[in-house]
Amino acid sequence: MENFELAVPGTISEAVALLPKEWDDGSGRSAAILAGGQDLLTVLKEGLESPGMLVHLREVKGLTGITKGEGGSLRIGAMSRISELANSEIAQTALVEAAVGVGSPQIRNQATVGGNLCQRPRCWYFRNSDAPCLKKGGYECFAYGGRNKYNAIFGGGPSYIVHPSDLAPALVMMDAAVVCQSPRGARRIELSDFYTLPADSDVTRETVLGPDEIVERVEVPSLPAGMITTYVKARERGSFDFALSAVALGLCVQGGVIKDCRLVLGGVAPTPWRCSAAEELAVGRKNNEETWALVAEAALVGAEPLSENAYKVPLTKGLIEKAMRKLAGETH
Repeated sequence: MENFELAVPGTISEAVALLPKEWDDGSGRSAAILAGGQDLLTVLKEGLESPGMLVHLREVKGLTGITKGEGGSLRIGAMSRISELANSEIAQTALVEAAVGVGSPQIRNQATVGGNLCQRPRCWYFRNSDAPCLKKGGYECFAYGGRNKYNAIFGGGPSYIVHPSDLAPALVMMDAAVVCQSPRGARRIELSDFYTLPADSDVTRETVLGPDEIVERVEVPSLPAGMITTYVKARERGSFDFALSAVALGLCVQGGVIKDCRLVLGGVAPTPWRCSAAEELAVGRKNNEETWALVAEAALVGAEPLSENAYKVPLTKGLIEKAMRKLAGETH
């Protein structure tokens, strides 16, 4: 890890003003945001980034807290700890369950909501400082023909990373947005548009967040009347692990018939993966085992497993059915 300066601004304006700065030593090193540090400090130790300054947001006013608005909407400060969200009595069920699934209690006490949404990939080729992978500006995605047990089955190419956030699939399912601040002012971005596929933009990036932008808060609209939600996750170890696959599900059921369905997958693509065709298939069908199997099958159409991760297809189908069965017990 190289030396860096540490800035602790008191306002969001002071923070964003520091971001475009480059240093006079000719290195071209710029500033990076430090929130909870659970991902960034690891990235620095592994030599994947070498900013000249860390802009710590701990003292910036207005970046913490979870508040309820009209109709059940939520406003979540980007510096709110994940533990606060996991213990929230006003957040939607899927969001609370996703927060509970993040790391260990110690990690949740330190990690922030904004940091979880903006963390870097966990692919071991990306995290290996000696591997000149495509994601780091190199010449090849080594996962494509190498060890790819944890990599993407949707949306891959030319890079096959998966986004590691647990909160993102749940928030995309709930049509959440992020509000970002820069020297030009505020910008509101639907979370479904916040993440980018490797083939759609600069392959070295995962989001549309600019180098001089800071995520200030997350806005979660109220759910449709009668919609209930859940988040289920499969991981290799019993706890403290990233998702092999995850399902964020929202259902409205009336008279035993599905009236609305929202289905977003995590751990299987470079972005939270919306299953629009499966959602449409579910609407108007009875909320029973037959429908759950059909929805699960439809959600995995188009999956393209790599050499070591074909297990994600049946695993994800099973998680979808598990989530739908779970919510069936709460519908009337």
